[in-house]
Amino acid sequence: MIAAVRALLAVALLAGFYVLVAVMVLLWVGFLVVALWSSGQPTATTPPTSIFLLCAAFAPVIAGMVWAVVRTARPAGPPAGTVWVSRRGAPALWAVVEELARAVGTRRPDHIRLTSEVNASVTEDASFLGLVPGSRTLYLGLPLLAGLPPAELRAVLAHELGHYSRRHNRFGALAHRGSAGLDAARQAIRDASAANDLVRMYAGGPQALVGLYARVFRRLTRPVRRRQELEADREAARVAGADTVAGALRSTAVLEQLWPEFIAEFLTPMRRAHGCVPDDPFRIFADLVEAPELRELMAEVLEDAVRRPADPDDPHPGLAVRLRRLARLRMPPGPAAPDPADLEPLCVPARYAAEAGRSLFSGARDTVPWRDWLALLAAERATRILTPLAEAVRTVEHEEAGGERPGPLTIHRVLRLVDSGRRMPLARALNSRLAAAGPAGREPLEPLAAALSVLIGAQLVAGGSAYWAMHWTGPSTLVPPDGLAPETIRAWADTAVRLPGQTQRLGLHLAALGVDERSPLPDRAEAGTSDGAPGDEVRNVSIAPQVSEPARRRIGAVRALALTVLLGLTGLGYALWSDRGEPTYPGGPVPRWTQQPGGPYGSDPAPGAVPTYDLPSGLPTGLPTGRPLPTGLPTSRPLPSLPLPSIDIESLVPRRTP
Repeated sequence: MIAAVRALLAVALLAGFYVLVAVMVLLWVGFLVVALWSSGQPTATTPPTSIFLLCAAFAPVIAGMVWAVVRTARPAGPPAGTVWVSRRGAPALWAVVEELARAVGTRRPDHIRLTSEVNASVTEDASFLGLVPGSRTLYLGLPLLAGLPPAELRAVLAHELGHYSRRHNRFGALAHRGSAGLDAARQAIRDASAANDLVRMYAGGPQALVGLYARVFRRLTRPVRRRQELEADREAARVAGADTVAGALRSTAVLEQLWPEFIAEFLTPMRRAHGCVPDDPFRIFADLVEAPELRELMAEVLEDAVRRPADPDDPHPGLAVRLRRLARLRMPPGPAAPDPADLEPLCVPARYAAEAGRSLFSGARDTVPWRDWLALLAAERATRILTPLAEAVRTVEHEEAGGERPGPLTIHRVLRLVDSGRRMPLARALNSRLAAAGPAGREPLEPLAAALSVLIGAQLVAGGSAYWAMHWTGPSTLVPPDGLAPETIRAWADTAVRLPGQTQRLGLHLAALGVDERSPLPDRAEAGTSDGAPGDEVRNVSIAPQVSEPARRRIGAVRALALTVLLGLTGLGYALWSDRGEPTYPGGPVPRWTQQPGGPYGSDPAPGAVPTYDLPSGLPTGLPTGRPLPTGLPTSRPLPSLPLPSIDIESLVPRRTP
């Protein structure tokens, strides 16, 4: 009953959001009409430029909110970067999904789409606020396919299909659309404020109003959505077993932390350094998840995820809550669940992973096979110490030779400095460049011995007799030729650095392996450690935040809309203001003066008499008609007519006193 009431309130709130946007649009149109009407009034001294500014500032805000309403009112299309999977392209995946749909008692989804996120979800393109069912889509993250065991992956799919069997998609679609629409409105207002100073002046009120509305909507729908997640966990436990579902939740929580770090620590730096990306980054991520050196780190991540409370904006309950509920169920796997040991990894064709991987690196210059990229990453992590070693060798040789320009870094140059008694200056120069990364109490010659062994290993790898093995938490390890242990080369280098006169023995060992001491590195290490020779590529790396192309287009659209509204209203307002009429004042009609008979001014007055005129009717004079006015003016002023008569002014001329 409480869930039904909350659902009805959520529908009312979503409808109220539409009404709120409609009211804001009407207010904006009303301000615009009032501004144009007042511009054309005769009494207007200037056009209302302040209202023009207000309308121009609110135009991007109103447009963003209308777009949010359109987004929530219709079924959303597939997100950008997702890859549609056909039944013929991935029959094994479709078979598992159909099997699990029958197990939970629902019809299978109509579409399956792969994403590049650590997430799985189901949607239904329902109409009329999510109340009329429509096409179903299952979204499955490729990092889950790469990082979860087969049994746990089946548990995740059963959980998502359990939302369909419990009919959660109706309310879920409604809540998701409402949250997505409110978030879109807030983001549109935020983007408009960041793109234009004029919009920023007036956008605080609408942003606070939409934010408050979104907070109330989430607070109302969050308990229902979290209860639905617990019900879906119970459905998955009925099919795959409670322990398997709990293991899937733990593994997913770890993958959610590892995947962003994998992108930030490995994929992005390699793209900046070499301009290339792997064709299948998810296969490399699977190699990272299976690495033994990450077991301890993954345990720490899981422990932190269990302690962390649920995000207030997350519709999922906290991980600890879900694990406690599953422990109480103690539900074994269903009769149709296969033995986890018999399950094979669920894979999709490589072309789907390659297509989804391209969405992660838009604008990448080159794509290489993932095995080659992993080897390049291993070499990059192993040979990082060669750059400070080359700088240290240049520094010591510059002091020794007095400014002579050395050649590229070779084993011979390092051994020559060691033989000449310059091992300690070389070690100090190297340690000064590694001080930020190395421990505080290490021996002075230890980094020099490690760098020399890496340089020897790079020469062996360049000759094709060895390779670098990836180590995800430290430098890559060298896999030397057959019959030679990795520790042997490190022991040779350590002996040559610490004991005088042992460099010749090291030279004999290298000659036996076919390594030329004077040969520079032919691969990337040479370019990275060369001494500025002509032809070296210089890559300018900027750490300033870059504006993406979609963000640049949004900023341009906001500025264009605000400027267009401002200029259009200003031009139209000044046009109406310049064409306004003269002001009229209230009052009676102007009377028409009547001419008296006998002449243009009536009959000629008698000599010495003051001529009288009839006042027009309707003029309140307050004096009786026919009496002379106190001022000596006539009481009637007829309108003169042409031609004007001659005026006798003899009586007005003063007489001379006899």
